[in-house]
Amino acid sequence: MHRRQLLNLLLVSPLFTLPFTASATQIRNARLWRSDDKLRLVFDLSGPVNYKTFSLTAPERLIIDLSGAGLSGDFSQLVLKNSGITSIRSGHFGKADTRIVLDLATPMLLTSFLLPPQDGQGHRLVLDLTSATQVPHPIAAAPKPPVDRAHPKRDIIVVVDPGHGGKDPGAIGSKGQREKDVVLSIAQLLAKRLKREKGFDVKLVRNDDFFVPLRKRVEIAHKHNADMFISVHADAAPRITASGASVYALSEGGATSATARFMAQRENGADLLGATSLLNLKDKDPMLAGVILDMSMNATIASSLQLGSSILGSLEGITSLHQKRVEQAGFAVLKSPDVPSILVETGFISNARDSARLVTARHQQAVAEGLFVGLQRYFQKNPPVNSYMAWVQEQKNNQA
Repeated sequence: MHRRQLLNLLLVSPLFTLPFTASATQIRNARLWRSDDKLRLVFDLSGPVNYKTFSLTAPERLIIDLSGAGLSGDFSQLVLKNSGITSIRSGHFGKADTRIVLDLATPMLLTSFLLPPQDGQGHRLVLDLTSATQVPHPIAAAPKPPVDRAHPKRDIIVVVDPGHGGKDPGAIGSKGQREKDVVLSIAQLLAKRLKREKGFDVKLVRNDDFFVPLRKRVEIAHKHNADMFISVHADAAPRITASGASVYALSEGGATSATARFMAQRENGADLLGATSLLNLKDKDPMLAGVILDMSMNATIASSLQLGSSILGSLEGITSLHQKRVEQAGFAVLKSPDVPSILVETGFISNARDSARLVTARHQQAVAEGLFVGLQRYFQKNPPVNSYMAWVQEQKNNQA
């Protein structure tokens, strides 16, 4: 949708540069690109770093302070254009720290995280910027809006399903890593992130190591009137060389690839689900019930594909992707005719490189944050009726 854009870094004069020790982490390079409504800025680092961010107004600025870090890259040849960032200034301050200042044309929200070395890339600091107009913010001296009783502003309900559990360990890595443990950690981190975000509520299918049948997982989503169902996995692939994250939605027809077919057969086993039992169609004529089911399922699959695409976009850069499109297959756990549902393979535990990353707390946190950003962006574009996010969108439209 948007072309890759180059970054214009306006460095301060070398006269202000302070000497750094050889062991200091160096900021080597910077890259910038746009994806949907997000602007991603990545700093390539020579090693790990501690950092903090904060914002300033009048004029609008975002500040990134990196402790014990120096500047070794030459970014003067990069060009910034139509990104919302008017300039970037960098310089040393304190004894051995670097401050980066993003001068903004309009207020922007910042989400940031660190990535460890992986896929041939070194340490990176990732900054995701979105327009602040996507969420409400106070306006000085503005009167409080009247209470709109027609909008209860309910929370969006997300049901997070850590795959496998209990007697079902899922896939096993070459060093004994168990899929059920990895996905429970990622799901719990995602749930914590959702609980911190206004307008969301989250339910975990399991919050410990116990087994839940596939049909029961879907029933839990319906019990809580879920707006979205996301099943988290880290499966094994037919080939040990297969690596990277992938996202699956339901297919009522054939699978979109041999891998998708294999994954669905592996996950489904003998625990298959009849979707007609999940809609209240008992009092309907059989032909009418079939039409209603088909319409509901088709609309839900379309929403699931859109949701999956948003998740893939947010995972790109955090981890490699096995497929850059949303795959489809007949996963039993996705057969909710009225709840957008996706299954996310966060990586293949059968792959040595994927497995080594998946068991680390840092990578699990980064994946959980990527999942959150993807689903948040989906709901910003598709807010459920009477939800807080729909109310936010309405207020923004009224102010436009």
